[in-house]
Amino acid sequence: MGKGGMGEVWGATDTELMRRVAVKFISFPQTPTEREELVKRFDRECKLTARMDHPGVPALYDLGEETEGRFAHRRYLVMQLIEGREVDDLVAEHDPFPIGWAAAIAAQTCAVLSHAHSLQLVHRDLKPSNLMVDQHGAVKVLDFGLAAALDDDQRSRLTSTGQMVGTIAYMAPEQYDNNWSPRSDLYSLGTVLYEMLSRRCPFAGPTQASIMKARLTSDAVPVRELRRDVPPALERLLQALLDRDPRNRPESADEVYEHLEPHIGDLPWLPDAVRPGPTSVRRYTAIVGRALTTRVARPQSADKAPSRFAAPAENGRPSESFGRGDVDRARRHARRLVGEARYEEAARTMSRITERAERHFGADHTEVMELRRELAEVRFQAGDYRTAAEDFNALVRELSRSSAPDTELVLRLRFQEANSHALAGDTPRALNQLNDLLADERRMFGSDDSRVLELRRQVGLLQFGAGRTASAVHTLEDLLHDLVRLHGPEHGMVRKVRESLDRVKGR
Repeated sequence: MGKGGMGEVWGATDTELMRRVAVKFISFPQTPTEREELVKRFDRECKLTARMDHPGVPALYDLGEETEGRFAHRRYLVMQLIEGREVDDLVAEHDPFPIGWAAAIAAQTCAVLSHAHSLQLVHRDLKPSNLMVDQHGAVKVLDFGLAAALDDDQRSRLTSTGQMVGTIAYMAPEQYDNNWSPRSDLYSLGTVLYEMLSRRCPFAGPTQASIMKARLTSDAVPVRELRRDVPPALERLLQALLDRDPRNRPESADEVYEHLEPHIGDLPWLPDAVRPGPTSVRRYTAIVGRALTTRVARPQSADKAPSRFAAPAENGRPSESFGRGDVDRARRHARRLVGEARYEEAARTMSRITERAERHFGADHTEVMELRRELAEVRFQAGDYRTAAEDFNALVRELSRSSAPDTELVLRLRFQEANSHALAGDTPRALNQLNDLLADERRMFGSDDSRVLELRRQVGLLQFGAGRTASAVHTLEDLLHDLVRLHGPEHGMVRKVRESLDRVKGR
């Protein structure tokens, strides 16, 4: 069905359930010595991606390795087979591509990205061929199987060996250095939207190097110079999405969605792609949308510039009802305050909304626990390390008591608690907690797991910061020996630890 740099996709039949599926065989171009570690990382990131329970993402059914035939020793994914048309094909067949459809496709993609980013997943390779429109007009975002986990302290990313993941023509500038964030996906979405409206990429060139240089040194031609019927507000949104500095892009996929929605007007029939008139799927989703969608804050007009939302009225008269929309508004406001380095105000906003949510939903509600985690992180950013440590500790205790605790989340919170104590000046307590955490991670993941190895490096650096130079040298030398054994002397992690060891020894 298709072939790319990371593998190839085949149509297949599930002989147990008698359904058509898509099977993607993954290529690992690294050397055999690196393959085992890459497989571990890939399997783990796929398990994280399997949390993507969203109608805009093909379901992931299975993960494994073929044992014989032409695909022997190849890892594979079994996914839901989507019948539809890729966006690049639709754009090629319709000149000009309807503005309403461009906005609708981008907005639906934002809805998927919002869900992914809430799970701390970044797509990293958003492009027209990874967006498929089915016969009902619904967008499916493909290739989330290669997404990166943001919430893993950068310990298990597929690109940790130095491989750059993504497609140059649609890649955010920061991805050239293997850095990414949710705003990297928004940049790629802006590139796709620009192409839908203008039928050309904002940055082009005969080679990958020339495209990268153009993106780093020049601005895209304003889209209204290429197509005069594009609304000015949509052009401003594109300019914000394509800003080279991630900090200047819209804050979230939710914000971009709100600015796209006013431009989704009349959606003309797309022959051979989208069926006209009512369908069973449209009737189903229309009822749910009208009845259950929580009212959210919207821009006052389609011409209002992006990233200009009014602050939520947290200090005014309390509303008679409270719901997810109130939580989302407060979150956006707090994130804007954090972006402006107004950390104490952000912490107060998060504290107020957390208290309201706890009264409304109950202390054990998933939304409340997530708000408490975000509040702890904001307090950490504000420099209130002792309070943040108390918050992280309380979350660890409560989550550990649950019937089915999220073990990896608990481990991450324990790391954040230890980091808070370190920054608060309580280094002995931080080291004790990190060593306890290291022992637990070794039992869970094995001594050679990348997360365990990275945590050992953190322990060594904290020992050095605490003035325990001899202990730090011992920790880092043992780690360096294990890394060379596992990966060879030229691996990126080996170089990083060697540099840390040189600093500790004062070289």
